[in-house]
Amino acid sequence: MSKKKTGMVLILIACIIVTIASCTKTDTVLIDNTQVITTTVSLSKDIQPILTKSCAVSGCHSGSQAPNLTAAAAYTSLTTGGYVNTGTPKSSSVYLWLTGKKAVAMPAGSANNPSNINALMLAWITQGAKNN
Repeated sequence: MSKKKTGMVLILIACIIVTIASCTKTDTVLIDNTQVITTTVSLSKDIQPILTKSCAVSGCHSGSQAPNLTAAAAYTSLTTGGYVNTGTPKSSSVYLWLTGKKAVAMPAGSANNPSNINALMLAWITQGAKNN
């Protein structure tokens, strides 16, 4: 009887170990709630004011940390620094950072991104990331 109980306990332990080992997380599902913007988005009129107010501040993206998002440097920093991919806009680094798909959503410390910057940035990239 003792050997039978020991055998049962060992089988139970083996089942528990197999069950726990098989419980792994392989995918994170992110729901894309970005609204679609169909009007022309201007870097200088729509996006840059938000970047200037929320991103290009002291200690952030004002030249001390890439990309430089000041009004004088934002376009060049984004387009030549590998942050924008007009072929697949949703895979653009800047969009992934803003939405929190690459790390903590930017701007860091904000409860929500200001003035629908995610949708504006995605629309701007989709429209060819023009210096307009």
